[in-house]
Amino acid sequence: MDHPHTHAHTPHHGTHHGAQPAEPAPQPAEPTAQPDHHHHRHDADDQAELLDLDAEVLADHIASVTAWLPLETAPRRIVDLGCGTGTGTFALLDRFPDAHVVAVDSSAVHLQHLRKKACARGLEQRVRTVQADLDDPDWPALGSPDLVWASASMHHMAQPGQALRNVHEALAPGGLFAVVELAGFPRFLPADAPEDRPGLEERCHAVTDRLDAERMPHRGADWGPMLTAAGFTVEGERTLAVDIEGSRGEAIGRYALGGLRRIRDFVAPELSPEDRAALDRLLDTDGPHSILRRDDLAVRTERTVWAARRA
Repeated sequence: MDHPHTHAHTPHHGTHHGAQPAEPAPQPAEPTAQPDHHHHRHDADDQAELLDLDAEVLADHIASVTAWLPLETAPRRIVDLGCGTGTGTFALLDRFPDAHVVAVDSSAVHLQHLRKKACARGLEQRVRTVQADLDDPDWPALGSPDLVWASASMHHMAQPGQALRNVHEALAPGGLFAVVELAGFPRFLPADAPEDRPGLEERCHAVTDRLDAERMPHRGADWGPMLTAAGFTVEGERTLAVDIEGSRGEAIGRYALGGLRRIRDFVAPELSPEDRAALDRLLDTDGPHSILRRDDLAVRTERTVWAARRA
């Protein structure tokens, strides 16, 4: 979730060039004629908070993915591509206590968050951050990793074929590449909610899905054939259903609020006035209909993992 991202809907866990976590289409990190640095910093901080919630809520699922990887020996050198604020980085450091991770992202703000977390956990000696655009044909030197992890970052790339070849070239012989993708941004509300506008969440995501399809044609792709074309041997593919009932209630509420806030301005022009009003009632944290007041939230999505080896 490695989610969290930015694009308008999925937290993808990582960000590489303009790519980021949970939100809608227009990539906030893209420069305008006169960039508003304060706004971009604020936006990146919001994304970082959402990625951290993604990591907290989906921690057990991420651990199950790292446990499933068909590794012959524990990797010692790992690269996390599109690392965001470190969802995958820290899951991998937990899983492989002798490993070091190179965490790569395009967002300086996200890398700063990641470094702070590494220091707070006493892991700063095991993490190196690299700011890079993964769509750039010339990647920075990433060493010769045993494992490359890319969670919710590959679909952001304009030229994924080139990126896959770069990974193949960087990996140590016999090394493993794990591509993790969410089926879409999680759904939080029951289908019959909110009471006055049932199905509102699906209608919001239908807008982001349509607009994202134009902007990110590789979202939802089958990465197996592309990995094979890049020279990998695909050794496993697994789809995990994510269905977390409100046991992490407070975090799920904040995650739902953050996710729907990120898509609100993006989808609003496409919604009916009644849907817009209902969405705003959900996002009004002081109002009686606030999403934070609901006790029926869950996190529902799917995550697919491809494990590919460099022969």
